[in-house]
Amino acid sequence: MVRIITLNLNGIRSAWSKGVFPWLAAQDADVVCLQEIKAQLADLSDEMRAPEGFHAYYHLAERKGYSGVGLWCRRQPDAVIEGLGDAEFDAEGRYLRADFGMLSVISLYLPSGSSSPERQEAKFRFMDRFYPVLADLAASGRDVVVCGDWNIAHREIDLKNWKSNRKNSGFLPEERAWVGRLLDEAGWVDAYRRLHPEASEDCYTWWSNRGQAWAKNVGWRLDYQLATPALAAQATSAGVYKAQRFSDHAPLTIDYDRMP
Repeated sequence: MVRIITLNLNGIRSAWSKGVFPWLAAQDADVVCLQEIKAQLADLSDEMRAPEGFHAYYHLAERKGYSGVGLWCRRQPDAVIEGLGDAEFDAEGRYLRADFGMLSVISLYLPSGSSSPERQEAKFRFMDRFYPVLADLAASGRDVVVCGDWNIAHREIDLKNWKSNRKNSGFLPEERAWVGRLLDEAGWVDAYRRLHPEASEDCYTWWSNRGQAWAKNVGWRLDYQLATPALAAQATSAGVYKAQRFSDHAPLTIDYDRMP
């Protein structure tokens, strides 16, 4: 079995102070995919740079306190690939891949477009740049899983207030159609939805810090593990952990019946 956890930390130092490491260390995960590190290497403590029991890798943003992704791996990968080869987005630290034999695990932080029209345009540019990468990965013959904060709720069952968010970033028709193309044309499988196809508020992984979103479970499902078909078919369990709160996101754990 391979256990993979993905979590947007909304700042590794903040999440660390809330006990994220003891929880992650106890989960027996093979790979932990982290997003929104919001730090540079010099800002990390020794424990964050080299968490006990893991081989840790980071692809961090050039801008201080912004973006960044990481991978914590129980076993040392055969290879680690930082970035997409795109100067604009590699400077933001959004893509990190680790290869283990024929398995590739990717930590992804897709841009948010909610802060301004300019950032929404950047989000669309990233989507255009990233789609052929995903198509090539799906056709590579490898088992691949892309884990992270996709900043898109795909369907109406993926957020509480879908009617009032139809014109908002994260639930725009173009964004939803892009995810649909990944699933319907490029061959990717939403591993969580394969196991939990029905509507359920248990699926949400992000809650706004405004109002009573967390208390009332007014959430969005923004964090996915999209897998190639053979790997997705081996997904045996998937769940969102909400008993403790480390971030404005919650960890998504999926187990795959595959040799590590």
